[in-house]
Amino acid sequence: MLAIMNALAAELNQVLDGSVAGRLLSDLGRRMYFPRGIVAQTTEANQRAHRFNATVGMAFEHGEPVMLSPLAHLVSPMTATEAVAYAPTPGLPELRSLWMDHTRRKNPSLADAPTTLPMVTGGLTNGLFQVSELFADAGDALVMPDLFWGNYRLMIEVRRGAQIVEFPLFTPDHRFNVDGLDRAIGHRRKAIVLLNFPNNPTGYTPTLEEAQEIEALLIARAEAGCDLLVVFDDAYFGLFYEEGLLEESLFARLAQASDRILAVKIDGATKEDFAWGLRVGFVTIAGRGLSEAQLNALERKLMGSIRATVSNSSRIAQSLLLRALEAPGYDDEKAAKRELLRRRYQMVRRIVLEREDAVLAPLPFNSGYFMAFACKGVSAEELRLSLLDEGIGTIAIGEQYLRVAYSTIDEGDLPELYSAVYAAAERLA
Repeated sequence: MLAIMNALAAELNQVLDGSVAGRLLSDLGRRMYFPRGIVAQTTEANQRAHRFNATVGMAFEHGEPVMLSPLAHLVSPMTATEAVAYAPTPGLPELRSLWMDHTRRKNPSLADAPTTLPMVTGGLTNGLFQVSELFADAGDALVMPDLFWGNYRLMIEVRRGAQIVEFPLFTPDHRFNVDGLDRAIGHRRKAIVLLNFPNNPTGYTPTLEEAQEIEALLIARAEAGCDLLVVFDDAYFGLFYEEGLLEESLFARLAQASDRILAVKIDGATKEDFAWGLRVGFVTIAGRGLSEAQLNALERKLMGSIRATVSNSSRIAQSLLLRALEAPGYDDEKAAKRELLRRRYQMVRRIVLEREDAVLAPLPFNSGYFMAFACKGVSAEELRLSLLDEGIGTIAIGEQYLRVAYSTIDEGDLPELYSAVYAAAERLA
């Protein structure tokens, strides 16, 4: 049986060999496959077993999964299948297709470029985890701005042994540091580039001009001989508050940009659809020149990785999201909630720009949930603890930066919050 399973991985590798995807696979990624075991056989039975289906480890009654009455009462009007049945390993087919339709609509540059069908993961974190498992090896360069979400370090550096190569996110004149990204990639033959816009912790999205510069740089590095895995963490996608920003994912622009670029989009309902605890994320992969068979091989490897770790993501969460996406007025209500966040952003921007402070300097921000201060002459951690003594929670990033999630604060309370932050910093300076 083991030899058969190894043959499945070898078969997928043979399909991918010679492509950028094949060259970028980690050792684990090359060994990964989706087994022809219980899950695959159950899928076949679901399609063909019209008399009796005695495959999956579930209990049925009168053709529907058994569901206890307290649960049935809570999830009405959902069916038992929608609520408590297992979901397929890659996610509900109708949800994956609908998310793909939404992705193309929100990212016009993607047009009809070939991609994998978005695969459901247990939130964006799990999506990032799965991608790092398939593509990151010990010693690989992971190129990121110096202001990044700390969980990247655990997933990709600690678990996979990749070497984080940081570059300053901003230039002295507060632009995205394209030259810094260029120097960080250098003349490597392989690199993983991870970009997160709107950025956590700063709440920054590149302008259209900056986005074009990033795109041109990555293509130039690829054409010079570097195989690039470019991962886009689009957790806060759509939350843009100023004119002239890139309002689609750079994934769309790089999906067919070069034979040496494999582009990966990781997104989901978490922040974008205000459904944090549902833990529904998606992974979509594209690359110029990849055939349908090669895209399918990548899906099979990703399915194998999901099967080996979480087996499948929550069925009820996927059912809820599917119903929400199909509900009348969904887009209008989502737009209204984004406008609520825009007003909070505008309030915060007025507060910090009207105040010239020697201790707290706001970093550029224009989108997302957050803004961050550079702390001058005061420890960010000491400031955080001082604010906590006053009943105010913020996040210290090392000793230098303080992140404030204005998304959590009602608009009318923002002046009081920021007044307290400034006052605490002045006391400590």
